[in-house]
Amino acid sequence: MLYEQILSKNFTHIERNDHVAILGDSLEVMKSMKSNSINLIFADEPYNIGKDFGNNHDHWDSIEEYIQWNKLWISECMRILKDDGTLYLMTATQFMPFVDVFVQENYNVLSRIVWNYDSSGVQSKKMFGSLYEPILMCTKSPSSKFVFNAADIMVEAKTGAKRKLMDYRKNPPRPYNTTKVPGNVWDFPRVRYRMSEYENHPTQKPEALLERIIKASSNEGDVVFDPFAGSFTTGAVAKRLNRKSISIDLNEDYFKIGLRRLAITETYDGELLQKDMGRKQKIGQKNQMKRIINYLLT
Repeated sequence: MLYEQILSKNFTHIERNDHVAILGDSLEVMKSMKSNSINLIFADEPYNIGKDFGNNHDHWDSIEEYIQWNKLWISECMRILKDDGTLYLMTATQFMPFVDVFVQENYNVLSRIVWNYDSSGVQSKKMFGSLYEPILMCTKSPSSKFVFNAADIMVEAKTGAKRKLMDYRKNPPRPYNTTKVPGNVWDFPRVRYRMSEYENHPTQKPEALLERIIKASSNEGDVVFDPFAGSFTTGAVAKRLNRKSISIDLNEDYFKIGLRRLAITETYDGELLQKDMGRKQKIGQKNQMKRIINYLLT
């Protein structure tokens, strides 16, 4: 059993076919996980901007507390990550600089990725609205021999190949390649209400984004770990791509989403697990700019 291979303590969990869903605090669960046991980690942490997750709110008393918490969970992720494994992490644009500096000082940053998407509503008329989220790709050290399956994530080359131009730098000249490895700006639409992959969760990430990450940075049979599972997209895509997965969430409602999406069980505590197509919870946002300025001035 995958759970018994990697975890030393018993938390509320259900496993089936090497896919594990855990209900609990991710930091506490990670402390019981074996070092050097995970091939790939995708961490879409709470952004500390006041989003409503139902039974807990995405808000810390101060930015300093939030950054300190980041350092704790990132350190645990790096401990359980294999020496040649890869960690992808996401946070709010205003907090990524703090996280980036910490990772640079202690580990190794491979790439800074921008997930770009279109707006689903009216943009601000007082400033330039945010249409992207940052992703940090990192390893334990510069010497890590990380997996990168370039051939599995090729995209269309929209320059010379599409225009049928010749590359005269080659001898003999030949047409430009029709495909290429993606750059660090990724265009994936956000998950919209009523889309087939939609789940009732306020920060759901698209399957296409996770598919690129999992294909690029893991192989079939590898263990993919998500400490902030939310809508359990990471585990669902890992399952489809023949990887193993361990996913944690603190919220029982989201835990039940995971049990259903990973086909672990059809019922939980006497409840039939069915997809909820209701709209995502309303999202409230705090005055983050003021808090950031006060933090920088202290």
